[in-house]
Amino acid sequence: MAEQIPDTPEMQPLTRVQVLIAMGVTAIVLLVISKVWLHFSSVPLLAVRFSVPALLQGVGLGIGISVASAIVYRVWGEYRRSADQYLAMVLKPLLLPDILWLGLLPGMSEELLFRGVMLPEVGLDFIGVLISSLCFGVLHMSNLKQWSYVVWASIVGIALGMSAVWTGNLLVPIVAHVLTNLVSGAIWKFSDRP
Repeated sequence: MAEQIPDTPEMQPLTRVQVLIAMGVTAIVLLVISKVWLHFSSVPLLAVRFSVPALLQGVGLGIGISVASAIVYRVWGEYRRSADQYLAMVLKPLLLPDILWLGLLPGMSEELLFRGVMLPEVGLDFIGVLISSLCFGVLHMSNLKQWSYVVWASIVGIALGMSAVWTGNLLVPIVAHVLTNLVSGAIWKFSDRP
């Protein structure tokens, strides 16, 4: 009798502590990479300027991305499966207060690296936005089956990158990213999921 080779095993579920540690470590790694990159670069960090219009632009973009994500989730079955798998791994063990960390840590550290440091270095133009967005998308790949999640993260990265280029203010994509993570994380976490 021939021995059957099992399919690729699914990732084991993470605990709440593992998810929180992973978010914290990832944020620190991204911050260190940003700091080292800035140290060796002649290009300055994209400015963060606090203003009411920038906050409102970030909120508007965050709401727009959240609505677009909900639509894509409903109409693109492959993305829905990929998102559910990824979000189940990340969100399922988290408690309500943890959703705040889910918004803040990745939103701030990812924007610092991809839009604050990488984008000005590569170029504050569409090519720079595209390259930094593709790198941002790849960061969201947990396995090769997650390709649709990577595609959507790259598209979101383009929106965040274009907001940084158009406004010249890193605060706009930071606010949008944090809000998108908070809204989509809370909706997914507290809706009926298996």
